[in-house]
Amino acid sequence: MTERSVGLSEEALKFGLLLEAAQTQQRSVDESLDRLQAHTRGLDGVVRDELRRTLIDELQGVTAATARAVQALNEVKRAVALRTALVAAGLTGVTAAISTAAVWWTVPSARDIEALRAEKAGLERNVADLVAQGGRIEWARCGDARRLCVRVERKAAFGKNADYRIAKGY
Repeated sequence: MTERSVGLSEEALKFGLLLEAAQTQQRSVDESLDRLQAHTRGLDGVVRDELRRTLIDELQGVTAATARAVQALNEVKRAVALRTALVAAGLTGVTAAISTAAVWWTVPSARDIEALRAEKAGLERNVADLVAQGGRIEWARCGDARRLCVRVERKAAFGKNADYRIAKGY
């Protein structure tokens, strides 16, 4: 073997060893990548489980807070309904009291009504008596002297000299 053929073979040997080392390294890298991908898939599952657990815990907290808020709103609703009923009852009572007081002050009692009826009957008797006694006679002031005069029936004259006349309407 010549120096050149020995050199080539040494170089070829080195190159072959280098290639073999590169292949070994490549296999090692591939195996590491496979393990890393498997580990990543495992981590992905762990992260998903942890996220799911965290989300469930948070949602349970939100659910509990929502339930407390609903309960508080229901209590407020009951309190408002009770207050509204009390205010309505109070206003109804005050309105009824005011109405009763107004009626009591303005409407006369049964005794007062009876007294007013008796007074009305008396006044009606007085008016009837006055009408019978000439209450419908039309009186006026006549002439420059403003003397008292009365409207009469012209066709009805009485007395010796026909100097009496009947008042109009009698």
